[in-house]
Amino acid sequence: MPVTDVKHDMDNLTLTIVADFAAPPTRIWEVYADPRQLERVWGPPTYPATFVDHSLTPGSRCTYYMTSPEGEKYAGYWDVTETNEPSDFSFDDGFADADLNPDPSMPVGRNVYTFTEHAGGTRATYVATYASAEALQKVLDMGMVEGATSAINQIDDLVAS
Repeated sequence: MPVTDVKHDMDNLTLTIVADFAAPPTRIWEVYADPRQLERVWGPPTYPATFVDHSLTPGSRCTYYMTSPEGEKYAGYWDVTETNEPSDFSFDDGFADADLNPDPSMPVGRNVYTFTEHAGGTRATYVATYASAEALQKVLDMGMVEGATSAINQIDDLVAS
């Protein structure tokens, strides 16, 4: 499995996931830059994602929803803050309502995704920083570690196809 390490740090308000892939950084970048590829790996295997809007241009908003096995939709958004193709990008990741508008009652993670060459492939480091320990704890309680790990672990099969 690609995910090699998961740590949450309540003092620094971070959740960090490290994964190693047998593909170059440019290929891993493509997974996140192409909404059709991203849809195949953004949600856990039983919660496929649909990106309604997607652009990794700073200042843009990506909107999406994941669909549960029962047909329920869970929406979210990214506000893209920085991109350095193919090495990294940053975005604020939040929950949204049914109309894809940000839900201010839910936590927002300030994310930095970094892709570096490692052992003939790519080491991806995913860091999410939250505004408070309560916000971090809320996403942990919601199953963020399990969901993100199962989503990231789908990338190897995608880049091999």
